[in-house]
Amino acid sequence: MNIDFPYRIDARGRTAAVGHAEHVRNMVEQVLFTSPGERVHRPDFGCGLLDLVFGPAGREVAATVEMTAQAALQRWLGDLLTVETLEVAVEESALNVFVAYRLLATGERQSIRIDGGTAR
Repeated sequence: MNIDFPYRIDARGRTAAVGHAEHVRNMVEQVLFTSPGERVHRPDFGCGLLDLVFGPAGREVAATVEMTAQAALQRWLGDLLTVETLEVAVEESALNVFVAYRLLATGERQSIRIDGGTAR
């Protein structure tokens, strides 16, 4: 059973479940939005994207985010997906992150875009 994230109760009054593709997408968001040290039993989980929210934006920050996000996704989700594209762009003071990946179980291509801290 793939539990939906964030946790919620569905219309039947049970724990909401999602399909494999949506479950992996939820995990990608968790890796990107979790700061290392945030989880008690996995202190190195995450990539620290949110740590940069109030930092200066620039090409150096974008390159750092690309490297840390790629490494974190490969480390934590490497058995579920292959990252095909990871692009970070700086627009004014916002970081925009685009991740395209292929699910290893099905070969299906998926993508997620994060514009200024909101996943789409």
